[in-house]
Amino acid sequence: MPLDWSGQLALFVTAIVANFFSAISGGGLGLIQFPILIFLGLSFAVALATHKVASVFLGIGALFRHLKESHLERRNSVLILAAGIPGVILGASLVLYMPEKPALLALGFLTTGLGLYSIFKPSLGMAYAPRNWQGTGLAVGMAGLFVVGFLNGSITSGSGLFLTIWLIRHFGMDYKRAVAYTLVLCGLAWNGTGALVLGLAGEVAWDWLPALIIGSLIGGYVGTHIAIKQGNQIMKRAFEVTTILIGLKLIFY
Repeated sequence: MPLDWSGQLALFVTAIVANFFSAISGGGLGLIQFPILIFLGLSFAVALATHKVASVFLGIGALFRHLKESHLERRNSVLILAAGIPGVILGASLVLYMPEKPALLALGFLTTGLGLYSIFKPSLGMAYAPRNWQGTGLAVGMAGLFVVGFLNGSITSGSGLFLTIWLIRHFGMDYKRAVAYTLVLCGLAWNGTGALVLGLAGEVAWDWLPALIIGSLIGGYVGTHIAIKQGNQIMKRAFEVTTILIGLKLIFY
């Protein structure tokens, strides 16, 4: 479905705003961007595939900024990718055949719970205390990453928030590091895998992508820059607001 210049402008502005807030909170890109694609006329399946392709460029924008800070450790990155990508492939393969409403309702309550959990745990994610990167703790952690990867492949918004909180709660990261891993690995590699699977299984609105891609690069880079400068506190508050908003959206969808 072709768009006129006003529609392309709406896509561009939407992508900047959505990627900016996602870069600060560690997820929630689909809260803004995906519904706009539906509103402008795409079907659910085409909007989902198009959104996944565009979301890869949030990871690229964030990567450019995080390369200056060295927040990503190679071993940890490999483990996160190895555990999560099989889940992404499974989720993306099944999403077009899954009953939507019951899953979204359950996910909405769970997502809202994440935000409330963070609010009532003031110290959560404020300090870097790495743990569970060996032995049984690592095995449990990778199982959790597989589940989060499945969610990433199968839902339209909020999966990055689950990765952020899992990296904080189980692996002892602070918000700054967890969001860095989420934006680069989930945004780039996981979403790239989901985009490939969905693109092969369905249809992508390729003529909508240039505006989304340019907006994603700008919003992702600027949001990441501000988040790094402001630190854990602003990321924690943005995470809490975003999770509660997404949870309510999913509940009342």
